[in-house]
Amino acid sequence: MFKYPRREKLAFLPTPIHKLDKLSKLLDGPEIYLKRDDLTGSVVGGNKIRKLEYTIAHAIDNGYDTLITCGGIQSNHCRATAFVASKLGLECHLVLNKKEEPKMEANLFLDKLAGAHTHYILSEEYESDLENLLKNLKEKLDQEGRKAYIIPTGASFGIGNFGYIKAAEEISEQCIEEKLDFDYIVTAVGSGGTYTGLSIGQKLFLPKTKIVGINVSDNKEYFVEKIKKISKESSIYMDREIPIIEENIHIIDGYVGLGYAQSKPDELKFITDVARLEGVVFDPVYTGKAMFGLVDQINKGTFKKGEKILFVHTGGIFGIFPKSDMFNFEE
Repeated sequence: MFKYPRREKLAFLPTPIHKLDKLSKLLDGPEIYLKRDDLTGSVVGGNKIRKLEYTIAHAIDNGYDTLITCGGIQSNHCRATAFVASKLGLECHLVLNKKEEPKMEANLFLDKLAGAHTHYILSEEYESDLENLLKNLKEKLDQEGRKAYIIPTGASFGIGNFGYIKAAEEISEQCIEEKLDFDYIVTAVGSGGTYTGLSIGQKLFLPKTKIVGINVSDNKEYFVEKIKKISKESSIYMDREIPIIEENIHIIDGYVGLGYAQSKPDELKFITDVARLEGVVFDPVYTGKAMFGLVDQINKGTFKKGEKILFVHTGGIFGIFPKSDMFNFEE
């Protein structure tokens, strides 16, 4: 039996699995299913809450009363952290990448609603000096009498990684209950933690399933190194080492498009088409790009008819609202 660190139970689990019948039929290829991690909670729905369950437990158990984390202005992870902090009585500080003048909408509005302190950092400084920015803020808060805990982007680090190791176990149990066997689990890769956790979990609970990531930022080479790093960090908390070797990391590159959180018209049209076909909303930052890439790969023959694919819907619905004026709805 695999031994997990303590977890603060925050998510509504297990999340359901259901088949995208219409899309599968339309593509005439593999059977596509969704793991509905967009339904992990209400305001804090999405994949980030799984990682935060272990991260926050670790912080509380070590006496921290303040959380510091970081991300884009519309970060799902920052929004989830803000609400978890509010729920548990912790102070929350968000270091946000200011690429443009922030609008008080969607995730940023929810951050403020939850009472988070926001620190806007211009992109050039954020991207070149983030580690020092976080450390400096921690030192300032510690000097003021707080005890601050830094959570990296997406809670994608050693302790947060256990959220998706546990998710892999959850999927394996659902497969037994629903008499399913998946050839592939496919997920968007934005900070690396979801993929890393699923990969370790695959070794433990899903030996016949291949984990495939579709990166929505940076490139394959970057994430191969990031995944190995997170895996190594997690081993500190394990009673055994479960290494991830490079040849077992499967990242499909080529779907970043215009860049992280930047959208092309064909990506937004795809999100619209799937919403009208299946009644499911993908976001333009993570799941929309990753599912767009998966469908393109199906059309190219990478995945075969008769195979079963489980796509992890990691949530992020609030990310669609700042791009509402970019959608072209034809009557």
